[in-house]
Amino acid sequence: MEQNPILRVEGLKKTFRSGPAELVVFENLSFCVAQGEMVAIVGESGSGKSTLLHIVGVLDRASEGDVYCASTRLRTLSDDAAASFRNREIGYVWQFHYLLPEFTALENVAMPLLLRGEAHEQAERKARSWIEVVGLQERAHHRSGELSGGEQQRIAVARALVTGPRLLLADEPTGDLDGRTAEAVFELIAGIHREHGLTSLIATHNLAFARRCSRVLRLAKGRLEEVQPESLPVA
Repeated sequence: MEQNPILRVEGLKKTFRSGPAELVVFENLSFCVAQGEMVAIVGESGSGKSTLLHIVGVLDRASEGDVYCASTRLRTLSDDAAASFRNREIGYVWQFHYLLPEFTALENVAMPLLLRGEAHEQAERKARSWIEVVGLQERAHHRSGELSGGEQQRIAVARALVTGPRLLLADEPTGDLDGRTAEAVFELIAGIHREHGLTSLIATHNLAFARRCSRVLRLAKGRLEEVQPESLPVA
């Protein structure tokens, strides 16, 4: 096992109340992710993939167990400290881009930096740099409604990474896209992961994409098992 993993999950359990009953989403999940790994989480809809990412990204709290990210025990963070931690350490790409429609692509990408108090000029400079990385410098001053679905998701990737996070979390990042556009966005994420030394955790239904990750974790019936990427079906 990696001695100093960037992410360590220990005995994680998540339950929800449904009237008098307790719904167990998953329990006793334990795994580590080393610096530089690109790990896929696969499983059927409703298996808990998104819930797991929300807990790792400090957007939700576990019922039991611990998550350590960048040497920080996440369950000890107050709500304000969790928000600050997310802004510094976590980049999140959702299935839907959630761009703010009244702002340009450049303004959307700069927003996380402005929210943490960076000067406007510096925030826009960093935002321009990341928009160039995702290949949309000519679209920087377009609002989200003027961008295609693939372009919107590329801007969402730039927004997730502009803060220089240690960990990228992606929840079905290609789920809303057609096949060709999904392939292009996955290649973009994989390329940025390699070139910028990211550590990435990607929940996906797309087993062809999961096969190209360094490790695959399958979540099923509340349990997590590691499977070999090459064992996944091609289609």
